Amino acid sequence: MQRSKFYVTTPIYYVNDKPHIGHAYTTLLADVLARYYRLLGVPTHFLTGTDEHGQKVQQAAERAGITPQQHADRTVVRFQELWKKLEITNDDFIRTTEERHRAIVREVFRILYEKGEIYRSEYDGWYCVTCERFFMAKDLDNGACPDCKRPVDRIREANYFLRMSKYQEWLVQYIHEHPGFIQPDFRRNETLGFLRKPLTDLCVSRPKSRLSWGIELPFDKDFVAYVWCDALVNYISAVGYRSDEATFRKWWPASYHLIGKDILTTHTVYWPIMLKALDLPLPEAIFAHGWWLTGDAKMSKTTGNVVNPMEVADKYGVDPFRYFLMAEMVLGQDASFSEEAFVRRYNSDLANDLGNMLSRMMKMAGSHAGGVIPECGPLGDDETQLRDATLAAVATMQQSVDTMRLDLGLGAVADVVRQANKYFEKKQPWALAKQADKQPLFTVLYCAAETLRIVSGLLYPVMPGKMTELRKTLGLPAGAPDFNQLKQWGGLVAGTKMGDMQSLFPRIMADASTAPAATAAAVEVKAASAVIAPAPASPAATPAAATPPPSGIALIDYADFQKVQLRTAKVIEAVKVEGADKLLRLQVDVGGERRQIVAGIALSYAPEALIGKTVVVVANLKPAVIRKVESQGMLLAASVGKDLRIVTVDGDLPSGATVK
Repeated sequence: MQRSKFYVTTPIYYVNDKPHIGHAYTTLLADVLARYYRLLGVPTHFLTGTDEHGQKVQQAAERAGITPQQHADRTVVRFQELWKKLEITNDDFIRTTEERHRAIVREVFRILYEKGEIYRSEYDGWYCVTCERFFMAKDLDNGACPDCKRPVDRIREANYFLRMSKYQEWLVQYIHEHPGFIQPDFRRNETLGFLRKPLTDLCVSRPKSRLSWGIELPFDKDFVAYVWCDALVNYISAVGYRSDEATFRKWWPASYHLIGKDILTTHTVYWPIMLKALDLPLPEAIFAHGWWLTGDAKMSKTTGNVVNPMEVADKYGVDPFRYFLMAEMVLGQDASFSEEAFVRRYNSDLANDLGNMLSRMMKMAGSHAGGVIPECGPLGDDETQLRDATLAAVATMQQSVDTMRLDLGLGAVADVVRQANKYFEKKQPWALAKQADKQPLFTVLYCAAETLRIVSGLLYPVMPGKMTELRKTLGLPAGAPDFNQLKQWGGLVAGTKMGDMQSLFPRIMADASTAPAATAAAVEVKAASAVIAPAPASPAATPAAATPPPSGIALIDYADFQKVQLRTAKVIEAVKVEGADKLLRLQVDVGGERRQIVAGIALSYAPEALIGKTVVVVANLKPAVIRKVESQGMLLAASVGKDLRIVTVDGDLPSGATVK
């Protein structure tokens, strides 16, 4: 959809501990969206910050022997440093201890109290310190907090309450009439399910006798604001509500509140009702993303499986970390984080495909085109196909940003890079370089470079540092690209001097703790099927005093090796085998004969990445049934530790060719 402005927020993060991958993900998502909309020329405002009041902060400060403000001042730095490291481009960072925020919270409470939306009453119920929420007895989970499962305390005290119950029917109707208000759809259904029960009024205060660390109510100095009501106000206090009406009208309502699914109720029930009671418009959309898991378990400090984003970024680089988080999670769904999955995607998408494409093009241009962007000749069918696919990826990426499916947009870009590599292999510029007429070579190099120009622009919001390097290598000016120029083919100017050749994404080898060092690694050639077994190897001519083979390797006769028929095969189709994490079912063309092969390569290759590849297969192996699927041959692959690569041939050979 066409936007006149884009205002995106993250939750404000609680300062009782250091940031983890969940904080990093939400903030990176907001950053990537903000960067894309800036490229599109849409006025953009990106807000993040910290939530610094409440009982948990007060208790943490007491344990440390410091004041709550001192504790907040120490902890907030961790978030600010991480956002700087991750190249977050927020326009504002709000702290709830700032007077600009505290003043507006007092104003909000004053307005609601004077309108009769807030009233005083006695409360008798169960309180969870961790969640800082009251619960009815019927809502407890075996006597514990239904959210965090920790013990709750019985509390009876006077407090102030927001009349939420009067707005229940209005909110249900609003959600039905605005289907895009809560996203994804199943989160909207969760909120509607919550609203099927009678909605009780919300306790919006805490007595100072129990909690002093908060914003004092303007109408009762013995109470402070409930931390959640305090925190939610940041979305309007930061953009000028009751302090700068022109700025407030410019940015409110928010385009997206990005949240984790664990704070859905506060944002889709409490917050809309507060805004309605204030006579303010509601945000356009509240988007709840999933959790990052370790295996099947949610990350938590209790289990000790929390990923420290600073450590990952330090080890592998900020941009690859940003790319993995954006490409790996389907927005709204949970996703699993593991170092193995990170390395696999890095090597596949970035090192093998994008980095390799740049290196190949730069090497050929440096050797045969004087290190400048060459002149492009007329486009043939292959060039037209590459151009159309690249421009289609631009449209897909723009649509994926609008529909909150960044994974699909990044997948389309990755597909284009793979297609560019296939184009390079098919056109064989190393062979074209031997011809007297260099125009065909120059056309191939130009089309490869132009594809990289557009790809670098599409990936700039995700990997700004690395894409800036790539664009400098192509001789492009510094700074963010113009998205409109990405929609046009032919943006590179012939004769432009390119930068120095570089390895943009060096391949990550297996960790030294789990595999031999790369310099001494034994690379095995394997037949990749359900049971991956060594393929027979051809012996070299052996002198009389031959060195004995390494222990554990059985020698075979040449006659035995002659029985093995190795053939080239082109992959036509590839799908995952149901119920098997490691298996893919491939349809391959072996010299005009179609065969089905089950290969154990699913952890290293996405099915779509294999289409069109020319691979090497054992063609005369007896068929075997694997997971109820017949396999008519074996696929050869090489591995170092857990890192596996299929065996291909150098150059363009027809399927069915004999491998000797």
